[in-house]
Amino acid sequence: MRADTWAEFLDRFGNIQICECYGATEANIGFINYVGKIGALGRENFLHKMSNKYALIRYDTEKEQPFRNAEGFCVEVPKGETGLLVSKIGASTPFVGYVNNQQQTERKKLKDVFVKGDLYLNSGDLLRIDSEGFVYFQDRTGDTYRWKGENVATTEVADQLLMVDFVEEANVYGVKVPGHEGRIGMAALKLQENMEFDGRAIYQFVKSNLPSYARPRFIRIQDALSVTGTFKHMKVKLGEEGFDPAAIQDPLYFLEDNKGYIPMTQEIFNSISEGKLRL
Repeated sequence: MRADTWAEFLDRFGNIQICECYGATEANIGFINYVGKIGALGRENFLHKMSNKYALIRYDTEKEQPFRNAEGFCVEVPKGETGLLVSKIGASTPFVGYVNNQQQTERKKLKDVFVKGDLYLNSGDLLRIDSEGFVYFQDRTGDTYRWKGENVATTEVADQLLMVDFVEEANVYGVKVPGHEGRIGMAALKLQENMEFDGRAIYQFVKSNLPSYARPRFIRIQDALSVTGTFKHMKVKLGEEGFDPAAIQDPLYFLEDNKGYIPMTQEIFNSISEGKLRL
């Protein structure tokens, strides 16, 4: 649950206990936020870590795989940094896998993580653990994108956009741009009922609250945001559709430096595609 929703829920319904938890049916690791820390999905403790060996390892979002050092082993991230959650597969923490899908089962396994011959489960989730041991969900591995040498967590950007008064829902993802490495940020927004998009206002907001590399360069306004069967925002299909106004019927906006979000035109698209307009 998003931290802002959590706080508003408590304001509305009073001092009730909310226990956020993290896990998956096929996973061999889980967390529970037993103290009610707003925004956290759990908290690590000594006994838990002794019985369930896990770690957050450095993840290369550009290559979309765990980073490995010169010796070929993964590297654990320090406290406070975002990393890929992996959990050791063993007798007391088995990974049964997926029924009738051996290929997918093997794909979830990571070998030679810290020493030769060890075996870990790749959760596919990027988490962060603070100095107090609270665990926070950051993003799915396929959702985080890299732009101008920086990793951008789509959930963090979306959470910021939801603070804008006329935004009801936000889905942030990366799109490819010809002549540029990585992906640049784009956001699909659903507006509050009877409210209009204000390009200048949202520009002032992202300028004040997001670093330059994390500010969505394109915005797409939709009547309803598409979700998966488990109610997660669809990102891959939107990312593939890109930002071509000739191919997209929804209203599109482009972040013009120091001016705000302006309507996306075919002329702007062509200038970007031809490399005349640098991003």
